[in-house]
Amino acid sequence: MTRFRPCIDLHSGKVKQIVGSSLSANESDLKENFVSSKPAEWYAELYKKDNLKGGHIIMLGPGNEDAAIRALKAYPNGMQIGGGITKENAKKYLETGASAVIVTSYIFPNGKFSIEKLKELSDEIGKEKLVVDLSCYKMQVAINKWQTLTDFYITKENLDMISEYCFEFLVHSAGVEGKQQGMDLELIDFLGENSPIPATYAGGANSLKDFETCNKLSKGRVDLTIGSALDIFGGRLCYDDCKKLRVEN
Repeated sequence: MTRFRPCIDLHSGKVKQIVGSSLSANESDLKENFVSSKPAEWYAELYKKDNLKGGHIIMLGPGNEDAAIRALKAYPNGMQIGGGITKENAKKYLETGASAVIVTSYIFPNGKFSIEKLKELSDEIGKEKLVVDLSCYKMQVAINKWQTLTDFYITKENLDMISEYCFEFLVHSAGVEGKQQGMDLELIDFLGENSPIPATYAGGANSLKDFETCNKLSKGRVDLTIGSALDIFGGRLCYDDCKKLRVEN
């Protein structure tokens, strides 16, 4: 069954919901859906109270580490963390309280996939603590806050290969992320059919019906993250309704 995965997106030390495609080196291009007056740990404590596990904290650029660490300490072993994860710092976040780390740009140096770096990181912390972020535009994986397209595409063969070194995939559909205008149904269908390990999809969901759609398309094999549409992030979708679709373990 498709389950709800909570999130905390951090930008410049604050909890925000951002239109993914607007992230760039030019801050004036940034489109913010929501900037919270509450700190990151408030959300972590909420998810802990509601026993919501398997969610993720994403650090979008610099200036977010202090907020991320406070959130991890507020919900020990309850959330994954991504954004700037490397072989050198992964253990620090796990020791701080992350249930797993999410790797993206580190395994795509200069935009090219490196199986060697993936193996090194997996060996360093164990595949059971590693999530690979394959966020993409039309199946082409993007890194550096989704601004750099890589040479790597989401295919059955590539999913099979990477699954040897991690226990889960996180996949944002970058083109629809933060827009609340509908999910990438083709991507969800593909992940449900071809991912050999659990996968979580994010991007464009805005209703409880989207859980039904994701569940049907993926045959219950893909979980769903909702951000901007939730009322706790300034949207209209009731968080209390979504939290009932929890991850129990």
